[in-house]
Amino acid sequence: MAVLAQTAGAQVAERVLQFRESAEAATLVGSGKVLELRQAVELHRADVVIFDVELTPTQLRNLERELDTRVVDRTQLILDIFASRARTREGQLQVELAQLNYLLPRLAGRGIAMSRLGGGIGTRGPGETQLETDRRKIARRIKRIQQDIETVRRGRTIQRRQRQGVPLATVAMAGYTNAGKSTLFNRLTGSDVVADARMFATLDPTVRHVILPSRRKVLMSDTVGFIRNLPTTLVKAFRATLEEVVEAKLILHVVDASSPSGPQQTAQVMKVLAEIGAAETPQILVLNKADLLSETPDAHAIAARLLSETEEKAPPRVVCVSALTGQGMADLLRMVDDLVPLDPVAPAHFRLPVGEGGPLSLLHECTQILEVRYLDEVCEVDCIAPESIRRRLAQYLVRKKPLAG
Repeated sequence: MAVLAQTAGAQVAERVLQFRESAEAATLVGSGKVLELRQAVELHRADVVIFDVELTPTQLRNLERELDTRVVDRTQLILDIFASRARTREGQLQVELAQLNYLLPRLAGRGIAMSRLGGGIGTRGPGETQLETDRRKIARRIKRIQQDIETVRRGRTIQRRQRQGVPLATVAMAGYTNAGKSTLFNRLTGSDVVADARMFATLDPTVRHVILPSRRKVLMSDTVGFIRNLPTTLVKAFRATLEEVVEAKLILHVVDASSPSGPQQTAQVMKVLAEIGAAETPQILVLNKADLLSETPDAHAIAARLLSETEEKAPPRVVCVSALTGQGMADLLRMVDDLVPLDPVAPAHFRLPVGEGGPLSLLHECTQILEVRYLDEVCEVDCIAPESIRRRLAQYLVRKKPLAG
């Protein structure tokens, strides 16, 4: 929670823990703790008090009145961070939708200004309160944003269909925020996506090509980081973005292997993947930040520890990497190459006329060349070729490799 507050630009003055058998309906924490908090606010001259839970509208109103300062709950803090991170039109729409859904039930009690009577001819009598007017405005804005996001969603669907028309699989990165996904993404794709130690440094999804050892191309997608108790409004608002994870053929579940909170973070990511319908998608558990481990890492031992709070057993698909130093990148790419189901690769033997350079150039560009031999008017090529290339050059494909000599 302190890291979230610092990410939002706050300076943490004091942290308070409370253990209760049940929450107090009016203020969550009770009158005694409210008095203690008020004294801390006055001592530090605090501008804001942040609660690591989602407060009800009544609790929020009562706490602001008792503490005489701004009160923010966990959901609003995360929404503020997301709002500062959104750069694309899509991201801004999704954040605004989540903010309005959060604000709508919390309009009541925001002061006298929210209950003004309408003025002018025909508005005498009780009239319409400003609160009702504001609610109608927000409801209209929510409907408009939902329509705009649906347009974005349809556009993404069209793009995915176009991608499915060619043999390009999507590999999505998922993981807890600050696990090093963006640094890993940059290492694999040669991109310059913002990689920052702050939480939620990446909000808008980015897609780039990656060439695998077999010379196949896949699309690598970097997505928003998950977090404990991710607000439901955000999960709903970011449905269009999270569909990139749902539609992926393979998920790279990136975990900070050096974090003492790794098991809890891994369990939380597994939970969110299940909620969005991606639990059955093949995964590779990528143990990042291996350079921070004190000894040579045992990938399966670390995986067993990280999955200790989930129902999963240590998966066979696990790899240790360091996105910062490049350690383990070749192993990761080979594992991705083995698991991507689209356009499967297989050994192939081609016989090409020497005068036709186009097919030979295509083989060099799109397959993993093992050997090239020139025999009189024929060029023989042994390679590991995707199915699409084998179909495209079927007239040159030799089903059975001839005996030497």
